[in-house]
Amino acid sequence: MDIFESCQSINDLLSDGSPHEARNQLIQLLDEIKEESRSYPQYLNKLIREAGLYPYIDTSTASWQEQFIHNAFSVNIGTEKATLHREQSTVLAKLLDGRDIAVSAPTSFGKSFIIDAFITIKDPKTVVILVPTIALMDETRRRLYKKFSRTYNIITTSDIPLAEKNIFIFPQERVFSYISKLEHIDLLVIDEFYKASFKHDKERSPSLVKAILKLSHISQQRYYLAPNIKKLTENSFTKNMEFLEYLDFNTVFLKKFDVYKNISGTSKEKKAPFLLEIINKHSEKSLIYAGSISEIKNVSDILISNLPRTRTPYSEHFSKWIRENYSQDWELADLAERSVGIHTGRLHRSLSQIQIKLFEYPRGFNTIISTSSIIEGVNTSAENVIIWRSKLGNFNLKDFTYKNIIGRGGRMFKHFVGKIYLLESPPREEDTQLDIEFPDQILGGLDEITDRDSLSESQIEKVIEYKSKMTSIIGKEEFKRLRESNLLQDSDSDFLLNLALSMQNTPEEWNGFSYLNSDSPSKWDNMLYKIIKLKPGAWDTKWSKVVNFTKIISKNWQSPIPEILEKLKPHEIDIEDFFQLERSVTFKLSSLLSDANELHKIIVNPETDISKFVWKVRHAFLPSAVYELEEYGLPRMISRKLHLSKFIDFNSPDLTLPVAIQYFQEMGEEEALKISSLSQFDKFVLRYFYAGITPNGI
Repeated sequence: MDIFESCQSINDLLSDGSPHEARNQLIQLLDEIKEESRSYPQYLNKLIREAGLYPYIDTSTASWQEQFIHNAFSVNIGTEKATLHREQSTVLAKLLDGRDIAVSAPTSFGKSFIIDAFITIKDPKTVVILVPTIALMDETRRRLYKKFSRTYNIITTSDIPLAEKNIFIFPQERVFSYISKLEHIDLLVIDEFYKASFKHDKERSPSLVKAILKLSHISQQRYYLAPNIKKLTENSFTKNMEFLEYLDFNTVFLKKFDVYKNISGTSKEKKAPFLLEIINKHSEKSLIYAGSISEIKNVSDILISNLPRTRTPYSEHFSKWIRENYSQDWELADLAERSVGIHTGRLHRSLSQIQIKLFEYPRGFNTIISTSSIIEGVNTSAENVIIWRSKLGNFNLKDFTYKNIIGRGGRMFKHFVGKIYLLESPPREEDTQLDIEFPDQILGGLDEITDRDSLSESQIEKVIEYKSKMTSIIGKEEFKRLRESNLLQDSDSDFLLNLALSMQNTPEEWNGFSYLNSDSPSKWDNMLYKIIKLKPGAWDTKWSKVVNFTKIISKNWQSPIPEILEKLKPHEIDIEDFFQLERSVTFKLSSLLSDANELHKIIVNPETDISKFVWKVRHAFLPSAVYELEEYGLPRMISRKLHLSKFIDFNSPDLTLPVAIQYFQEMGEEEALKISSLSQFDKFVLRYFYAGITPNGI
């Protein structure tokens, strides 16, 4: 390798006005130098400066000019300093100037640094960060907790008391419980704001749009983040915001290999040899995008049949832990023995977090098989990204999502070059235009006066019409109370109106509502079926499975998961169904029950209140702190061991999440690790959990 000649070529590209290509060649050169453990000559540092990649300047060989630049672009991001690249610095400067900004940038841009630097420099009192998933919420919480927990109250769940200074980190559904308590927001951050578009996320779009609208009224400044957006159409949600059109400033280089050109077909059998060749050829970390749950099964079968058992300490202990705490027959245990993990949106949150942690360990997992959850759930990356299927579920992969997936290749200072292996042809390249439209279904939760500026005349008429119909059923004061307190969780106002009409017109059909308060699950059947039928297409399985699952997991705290799975077998529910059903019950069913309960108390019988049952369903019939601590990386089976050993009483009615975390902090990690019933892997997980609730945790 001739460094000087390579630098000449890069300099020519910069002089010719081709900065993107220059950066790509420069990053590849840095990768080669890293592989050969060579130092940077001074003229290379000069090129790094001119390309705007200031964090990559080698201060040990740089001239005083480059050292000055490196220091000048260094900012405090909480507990440490970091050097920003040129475009990061531009975005931060605009935020510090008080501007509202919507930013589109690649995955490797480093958008999180900007938030941390803003908080450190501006010292705002209230910051609200909306993220698309609970997995990303925990990752963001862990990052900010280490840096700011001494001065800020970091809030991720409902009903946490406010402090003088607060940072809220939520999926959009959770923010509604705090809207009435917040008078002012200094900075509103919407991560992955493209999900406000119905085209990109049909499920999350309505509630996210509603949250953005409500929060914008009280936000002094807004910062919206998204990848790969080339154009933002005019809309009321980004009104008066400066859109920084796709900042194509990459800090890693993606090297693509069109493997599919050598494969005669897209069947599992045709692609399997090529997949195995890639994995066996490289010792680096590999992320396999499978595209769907069924394809994860196909890839898993291939790897289990062809990869040898690795028997590393982490993989062996994790595999044994899976068999003991979940199922002897679950394929994840077989994969773990081969240093392979799985990431889907269905898994228990703590289980996903543990696997990502193992994937990031040098001697942990070598490979993760994933659905799209890996791109919206965590900020992990790998040296190799393998596209097994060019699909998103049953649909063809769009260019926008494809770029987001391959953006997981490479990482600053770790992998200068990310290798992308395409086992199927990529989607057609296109410039993504983001359209954010106002969904009519959320109009019932809006106000014709407060929200007038965001609505069309026809939408204002619909708001007034909905208000008129609902007040005729439940009364003006009750309608006002429900709306202002955000007590109704469903965003679909037409559905809520039809539910209210059902109770008004056929109250006798709701007479068995109180049976849900019974301690005998056998009495729940009729009303559970009635509630489920309210949204017939929402369950992705037979209604009977939802009902039977709900009844059986009522013993979730008393019985370990293997026992629960045995009881579910007669109902044809396996471990994969278990995760999906628990997710549906705790989110969808609990929300339906909550809305039905609020309206039932007003319309049918004010003496019947199933709030306690709703609470149990929402927490999968676990103590609330146990369920919520899973988001912090503490699995329920370890919580159960701590409870049985009398380390902590999870059955205490006073044990809220903040009280539980404070108790863990006061007792300390070493005391918890003394519990004799904990396995070696339990202790590994417990240390990971403590790292997330300790300001100086790693």
